[in-house]
Amino acid sequence: MKILLTGVTGYIAQRMVPVLLENGHDVVCCVRDKNRFNKKKYFSQKLTVIEVDFLNKESLQNIPDDIDIAYYLIHSMSTQSGNFENMEEICATHFKNRIEQTKTKQVIYLSGISNAEELSKHLSSRKNVETVLSGSNFALTTLRAGIIVGSGSASFEIIRDLVEKLPFMITPRWLKTKCQPIAIRNVIEFLIGVIGNNETYNKCYDIGGPDILSYKEMLLHFAKIRGLKRSIVIVPVMTPKISSYWLYFVTATSYALAKNLVNSMKIDVTCKPNNLAKLLDIQLINYDTSIKLAFDKIEQHQVLSSWRDAQTSDIFKDGFSKFIEVPSNGCFKDIRTIQVEDSHVSLNKIWAIGGKTGWYFGNWLWELRGFIDQIIGGVGMRRGRKSETEISTGDALDFWRVLLANKQEKRLLLFAEMKLPGEAWLEFKIDDNQILTQTATFRPLGLKGRMYWYAVLPFHGFIFKGMIQKIANAK
Repeated sequence: MKILLTGVTGYIAQRMVPVLLENGHDVVCCVRDKNRFNKKKYFSQKLTVIEVDFLNKESLQNIPDDIDIAYYLIHSMSTQSGNFENMEEICATHFKNRIEQTKTKQVIYLSGISNAEELSKHLSSRKNVETVLSGSNFALTTLRAGIIVGSGSASFEIIRDLVEKLPFMITPRWLKTKCQPIAIRNVIEFLIGVIGNNETYNKCYDIGGPDILSYKEMLLHFAKIRGLKRSIVIVPVMTPKISSYWLYFVTATSYALAKNLVNSMKIDVTCKPNNLAKLLDIQLINYDTSIKLAFDKIEQHQVLSSWRDAQTSDIFKDGFSKFIEVPSNGCFKDIRTIQVEDSHVSLNKIWAIGGKTGWYFGNWLWELRGFIDQIIGGVGMRRGRKSETEISTGDALDFWRVLLANKQEKRLLLFAEMKLPGEAWLEFKIDDNQILTQTATFRPLGLKGRMYWYAVLPFHGFIFKGMIQKIANAK
């Protein structure tokens, strides 16, 4: 079958691509910017990438007419600006109008469990999208999930941050809220299993694991599996705003996402009974096993996708293209070159930079800069990196975003997503003569930007000199 996959830079869709290809399908991936999608890593002739911005209905004409099945996996909850409910409705409307013009027989939508009488903005928006997509000339299959547990998932990483960073937690009362977590493996099995299944046409199914737990129980289960002793005290005085800041400062989530998550976490998200798991012969994985499977992937450096991949700043709303060409006019640059002892070793060091590895020199200064950025509402250093050894275009890397990662050309280009009075790039490149060039570029915005550059210049001289020497060293 020819399958259209939307939300391809997101957590779920990245997991779907290899599975769909392994099952022999022709997969058409919709991305806003081709530069953010590494097609080469799939080694498949059955994969096509097209540029589509679902807020721009004209761009949807790039979608082929001969689509059989379409996945709608677009969500805007972590958007930093604008009304995400309005954005989701516009995107869904444009998608529906275009898909109705194609030969698509079935649309599969991953929504959120929405059985409570009073819903958060996030869950109300998901339910509204269901309404927008229904009643068309294609069959709609809606799968509603709550907490998804898997390596790199937002829920997993937030729980991990809380448990591993805080031996004692004073928490808001929404930790008593009940939910029904589901393993990412089961989510993918459900999404694949309903393809072309007539019994699932024009139906909605809640999907969840076998356990119903409170958020407090989920944290304590996680701690037990990790061999950590944790104490949790629930207090009734934490307002949603304080709760949002609590999540923002302790975990790697943005404030916008934290605020929407807190509003959703006040509502029970448990499944209405259905026969879908039996119909598709899916064995549901319990919560504890889901955590163990996630850590198996992390320890093997096999994290396929991360929620951070899709969490980009508004800087990239028009794509990566205009940032890949690093400017020269009106810019300040710190350019350093050095002969490397072993280009293979140095390249591996570059590919492992950031996250747990750190920045090879003056790490406390990097951490301080990240802390300052977080205080003023930036991403800080909390995001780390998806894999300790591999890196791809579009990945989050501490407070940077990977614009280009080409190991054959021995070139890595990063763009700063921290709060800055200007724009910043950091590039590493090793040439055929084993000369490493490390270039920091800053394009200032007005007088404030120029003052910023000169203020940090002494620190740059210290950090960048030490960093390039450490990378060039073969040890």
